[in-house]
Amino acid sequence: MHSLLAQDEADGDHTGSISRSADQVRRVREASAPSENDLAYARAAASDALTHGGKGSSVPWQNPNTGAGGNITPLASARVEDGQSCQGFLASYVHGDSQDWLEGSACRTGQGNWEVKSLKPLKQG
Repeated sequence: MHSLLAQDEADGDHTGSISRSADQVRRVREASAPSENDLAYARAAASDALTHGGKGSSVPWQNPNTGAGGNITPLASARVEDGQSCQGFLASYVHGDSQDWLEGSACRTGQGNWEVKSLKPLKQG
């Protein structure tokens, strides 16, 4: 004699939560993490946005090799860090059917160029 649960399982009528293996979760994270190549294009656009644009003006970027792209938007007025003028920015990151956000910071070099110091996924929460 089978229990009701055993009969349901035999009929394929069971419910439960869907779980992902650690390997599947890692692949999802890796798929949404920007490649170093994409980040290089975003850094170049950030430097351009900070050099030629002002707060709130966006500059588009695109990596022709991967098709990824987005916009760089300076966030606030420059601030001084370790004697350098620095500024934060946001970058949209559109890749395939996904869109993510990156946050970054850049500082003006002695030659007057903007050098990106950090560019990483925006922590949401």
